[in-house]
This record gives sequence, C-alpha cells and structure tokens, in this order.
Amino acid sequence: MAIYFYRVSDKYGCFSNFSHYDFELDGKIWATSEHYFQAQKFCGTEYEERIRLLKNPMEAARMGRNRNLPLREDWEKVKDDIMRKAVFEKFTQNKLIRDILLSTGREIIVEKTMDDYYWGCGKNGTGKNMLGKILMEVRQKL
Repeated sequence: MAIYFYRVSDKYGCFSNFSHYDFELDGKIWATSEHYFQAQKFCGTEYEERIRLLKNPMEAARMGRNRNLPLREDWEKVKDDIMRKAVFEKFTQNKLIRDILLSTGREIIVEKTMDDYYWGCGKNGTGKNMLGKILMEVRQKL
C-alpha cells in the first residue's frame, strides 16, 4: 500500500513542500522547504533573499520558475541534493511532522501530482516521484 500526498490540507499534507514548517538552514530561517528550494536556484544573488522573504510558497515557486532570472548553471546537477537537504532539515527540526513521517513505517510515499513527472508521479503514475523517494530516504535516516 502507498501513501499519497499533494495538498497541504490532506492527511499527509505536511509532506508537501508548501506546508508551513519553518527550519533553519545556511544560517537563515526558511518558512517552507519550497522557499529554500526555489531560492537555491539563485544562490549568492539578490533573488535568493527575495524568495526567502516572500509571504507564501506559491509566490516562491512562481519566482523560482521565472526563466527571466539568472538560474545557476549547475542547477540540474545539484537540485536533488538541495531538496534532500531542505526536506531533512524540515523533518529534523519539527518533531510533530517527524513523528508523522516515521509513523508511515515502510510504506511507499508518493507525491500525487497531475503535471509533475519529476518530483511527483504525474497524471498516469509514471513519474520519477523524486520527492516521495527523498521523503523515504529521510525517514530511513531518522
């Protein structure tokens, strides 16, 4: 049996990068793992801090996906490790959701998305589900 998540309001909504569980990383407080992930696309530029300070994760996602901004050259090589770092810190620093993640035992965790075939399973379930895989890796470490 698999555990599916997507919306923050769902039973396992805390697994979403949009869920509001702040954490400290790189000497700064991040409101969500989405804020951290999107900001790292512009590491060392003014956009990194601008994204960190945005009010909600949807704004962070929009700005991070703006291809008119200078995306770091190594992004495709580092994005998985950046996500791992953010997810690990989010669940390490927030006991409530750490306990929820650990309560899933050895179940498969899947981000059930319609249009994301990299981080989620995509509309037909053939996506890579990288966020789900990272959550299971973090669960194993904890």
